[in-house]
Amino acid sequence: MADDRHIPCRLHCRPVRSTASFDALSEVFARRPSATILGANPSVADAAGFSYWAAEPRETFELTAEQTDPFSILSEAMRKYRLTEEDACSTQTDVPPSAMFHGGWIGYFSYELGRHIERLPGKARDDLSLPLIRLCFYDRFLACDHRSGLFWIVAMELPDDREAPKEKLASLEERLRFAERTRLRELPHACMEDTDLADVRRNMTHRSYLEAVGRIKQYIRDGDVYQVNFSHRLELPFQGDPIRLFHWQSRHNPSGYAAYIDAGGFQIVSASPEMFVTVRDGSIRTKPIKGTRPRIDDSRPGASLLNAERFRELLASEKEQAELHMIIDLERNDVARICKPGTRRVVQPRTIEAYPTVYHAVATIAGDLREDLAFTDILKAMFPGGSITGAPKIRAMEIIDELEPTARGVYTGAIGFVGLDRTASLNIAIRTIIINRRRAFVQAGGGIVADSDPQAEWDESIVKARALLAGIRAVEMECVERDAAGR
Repeated sequence: MADDRHIPCRLHCRPVRSTASFDALSEVFARRPSATILGANPSVADAAGFSYWAAEPRETFELTAEQTDPFSILSEAMRKYRLTEEDACSTQTDVPPSAMFHGGWIGYFSYELGRHIERLPGKARDDLSLPLIRLCFYDRFLACDHRSGLFWIVAMELPDDREAPKEKLASLEERLRFAERTRLRELPHACMEDTDLADVRRNMTHRSYLEAVGRIKQYIRDGDVYQVNFSHRLELPFQGDPIRLFHWQSRHNPSGYAAYIDAGGFQIVSASPEMFVTVRDGSIRTKPIKGTRPRIDDSRPGASLLNAERFRELLASEKEQAELHMIIDLERNDVARICKPGTRRVVQPRTIEAYPTVYHAVATIAGDLREDLAFTDILKAMFPGGSITGAPKIRAMEIIDELEPTARGVYTGAIGFVGLDRTASLNIAIRTIIINRRRAFVQAGGGIVADSDPQAEWDESIVKARALLAGIRAVEMECVERDAAGR
């Protein structure tokens, strides 16, 4: 009989071709309990490379902020299942790509998990009261390899299964075929640049935001810190369908590390372009973003010239270069704590990347992991990401806690998977919407340095939030109009 702490899981999978759209698949899975979707838009091809759809987990693991020593509890939970070395793919051609998720946990880690790594004051008010960690173990899921165009149906065989692996695979293929026949309503349109922000509620006023940036600049002058990633939160009513909001973001604001989580009492819609960590083949990569300029729709008059000007401006900005270089140094130090000596490296220096609504400056840092590490060791060394805290990290986090009035929760935490095969892929949960109690919460910020202009920082944060707010308004208005029409 298997040890309860080490339940063996055998992988069963096969590739299939399908004409199902990503939105239709997301719709089908979202109608089932505890659905989770990673990716599901074309931008994934140039980022994570794979999208995933899952629902009805075998087990859900949650920790609240009040629990002590969450890493010990998390470590014990992650040891519960193990992947057997033998898989049950029928032929050699059925072996899934090594870079694909082969089963394990999918979910999120809240920013406040950092309080259990470093001693922080804890002044920010946790008014949403969401779990600190929420992870689901799915015994079946659907994957899409964006590079080959193949879908993979994947099932885990466990000792006490009520269904045979072939039945699990058949149920997944049935959902895939149903998605092929699913037709969705046209998504509402919204002009992101013209989104009205007049009645949006905030966790701080414009004036208090500017004053807080001034406080940060004083801390920098006093030598306390070099950079602080400061944010503010916006909220507005939302009674629309959360999966429609995910569809809207996938269409108008696609991102390589997008995610959708339905936790029953609340939902998360993330349009994150930022990779926190990817762990694979004994190595780790992190890809911080630091530096933003707005980008307008290419179809608008004069867009080409204006976008080219903004691209060049970000590329040449000495301020933005200094911000990213500070975070590169911070991440190199974090990576060095868990990697073999001499293996940490910058594999991609500062590069400007184009996204649907913004340009970002990014870099990639990597290293070869020590063999004796558990995933919790990696998380404790790296979390939270340096691009959304500042440098030095601990002092920056103390200042964030002092000046941001509400807890960040999922925002700037991490969403993704942790595999049984010692792999992981997690985003940094920026451009992320939390839907709770019929309200939608959006948070945005930026790196404050010595020469930051407070009003310019405010404006940049609004640019980052605008696409999310435009989607919320469009889907909410769709719901209102449908109710008014009696449909």
